[in-house]
Amino acid sequence: MNTGTVVECRGSFREIGRQYGEACRENLRSSLDFIFRVLTNGYRTTKEDVMAQAVKYIPNVQAFDPDYLEQVKGTAEAVGCDWREMFTLRCILELGVYYQKLRGLCTSFAVAGDRTRDGKTILGQNIHWFPHVPLDIVKMEYENGVRVLSVSLGGFVEYSLNSSGYGMSANSLFTAPDGFRIHLPIGCYLPKVMRQSSFEEAFSLLCQAARGIGYFHLADASGRLRGIESVFDGYTVIEPSGGMLYHTNCYLTDSYQGQDTAGTILPDSFARKERMAARLADLAGELTAERMMDVLRDHDNAPTSICRHVDPNQPAEWQMTTVASLVMVPEDGVMHVAWGNPCEAAYRTYTV
Repeated sequence: MNTGTVVECRGSFREIGRQYGEACRENLRSSLDFIFRVLTNGYRTTKEDVMAQAVKYIPNVQAFDPDYLEQVKGTAEAVGCDWREMFTLRCILELGVYYQKLRGLCTSFAVAGDRTRDGKTILGQNIHWFPHVPLDIVKMEYENGVRVLSVSLGGFVEYSLNSSGYGMSANSLFTAPDGFRIHLPIGCYLPKVMRQSSFEEAFSLLCQAARGIGYFHLADASGRLRGIESVFDGYTVIEPSGGMLYHTNCYLTDSYQGQDTAGTILPDSFARKERMAARLADLAGELTAERMMDVLRDHDNAPTSICRHVDPNQPAEWQMTTVASLVMVPEDGVMHVAWGNPCEAAYRTYTV
């Protein structure tokens, strides 16, 4: 579990990767062990087969962001593993769909303008995943001068705020696996999105790259909010309603709902979405970072609530909980993080 110490990395992509790998070596090794164990458990497959599926993504990543492959290689050098293993870790969400094994859960929001007490943009989310997942807080400073502050979940995906004045939240979405396509892995395109120097550049990249299993929204200090839902053959831009965006693990786009499997896999997604909408509406005009922390502690429909706790009636592979809670204020350049359930853990403040 995270100690709350910020891992700071800077320099070339290879150097940043090495610094990250050195500082987070044990957590990354633990995460690698976990993904290979889960993805091969119960299948007639091997670690080598899992890696063979992951490397199919390499040409797409090479074309989209060759610099990021250098960062992955630097991390692998520091951890002491084959760089293809580290690349496989970055593909875990797509591989989870391919092998039908891993499903991440989250509840996210973004609010701005007259919805907040002081007019500042606020965004964030609760991250739901397996208990005891390794977490790190990492600040990376790139040679273009952009700093990115991230909560790293298992070393395979990050939730971030940057010095260009925008932040990002994300949720998993699920469609029938027979529509699976080899596109870009989430873990390999979000880093490029978050090191852009403007909101518009970042969102343009999201539209180019996001396909298949994700919802994302960006929110910036000037009050711009914009989301994107994706399926394997397209995407839809989600505009805010009344200065608000909120999302869980079910599609909002009408044309995608016919292929949405949340009703079977994640039925609590709908209740969490409606609960978030109600809480935001009740507090409209009075929203602050502290009030959003209270919203993220909400236990309506527990244990599968916004603040999620382990449900002992679920099988082991569904024993998920809130592993971290984030509230970001881009104008102030701060990210408040509770390491664990926010009803139990105090938020700590980090500056980008």
